[in-house]
Amino acid sequence: MKKWNKNFCCFRNGILILLAMIMTGCASPFSVGYGAHRQSRDEFARYVEDVFRLQNRMTSEVMMLLETDDTGTNHDDLVQAERQMHEVCGALNEYADRDGEGQSIGLFLGRDVEKSAVNCEQAALRVEALLEKQ
Repeated sequence: MKKWNKNFCCFRNGILILLAMIMTGCASPFSVGYGAHRQSRDEFARYVEDVFRLQNRMTSEVMMLLETDDTGTNHDDLVQAERQMHEVCGALNEYADRDGEGQSIGLFLGRDVEKSAVNCEQAALRVEALLEKQ
């Protein structure tokens, strides 16, 4: 009986150590930082807001160009780049809509925004570059 009790204690201690290792392993990515640049929460929030504003400005400029352009110039590349920007920035736009309406954001949407913010910025910069060529 003593031997069984000793083995059980070692097993239980091993399980506790394993659980502690797993829990700290799961918690470490959250403490490193936010986004691809591993920024603080406040820095990342400002970055995401700047990306959202850039994307909105690009959308507005494309709309104004298409409405006021009487030259008949082909803007297919620009329109395609804008569509791609909207696809890439979908999580960011949904986040902004929910936040503006006071709805809950949710962990998964927050992670999607974190993962896609850099790609959204790059897509908006591509649209900006195409607008400058017009």
